[in-house]
Amino acid sequence: MPGRTVVGVNSTAPHRGCVEWAVVGSDIGPLLLAATGAGLVHVAFHADEKVRTRALAQLASRLGAQLVAVPADPLPASSRLAEPVRQFAGYFAGTLRQFSLPLDWSLTSGFHRQVLRELNDSVPYGSVVGYGDLAARVGQPGGAQAVGAAMGSNPLPVVVPCHRVVESGGGLGGFGGGPETKRTLLALEGVLPQPLF
Repeated sequence: MPGRTVVGVNSTAPHRGCVEWAVVGSDIGPLLLAATGAGLVHVAFHADEKVRTRALAQLASRLGAQLVAVPADPLPASSRLAEPVRQFAGYFAGTLRQFSLPLDWSLTSGFHRQVLRELNDSVPYGSVVGYGDLAARVGQPGGAQAVGAAMGSNPLPVVVPCHRVVESGGGLGGFGGGPETKRTLLALEGVLPQPLF
């Protein structure tokens, strides 16, 4: 296809169509966004060459799909990524408080998927929930560490807002994008004060 580059194919895994991907700028650094025909499937933080290479290899292996690079500037209006990119821009501009994207949940399953769906459905913009509280919501009181593991494996951060999960004692807790990224996202949503500099 003109304007697109095929970057990887895993012929041993079952073919599931193509995955379009692009790296886009954001207030928290470059993000790799990837989408299948079912919806947004992956978001990766700090998408430098090393992160891109690792993320794309994992996508090819796990999805068994052709990976197609889509130019991010300008992003074709027909791309599966056009709406995700538009909504991310709105989120970082402070004009979008809830993502309304189709999501492809195929990179998570079982308890992790259950926890991530509960988080996505019940913890709105500008609020936080404790790891233990989220565990109780999915019927696993005492499962705070398991919730932490689910947050760490979240393939759709920011959209599925694992940055909104914090320690019950008031600490930020861990975050795949790093503590500064978590602070930035929580400040953007008004949970924490904006940094002075």
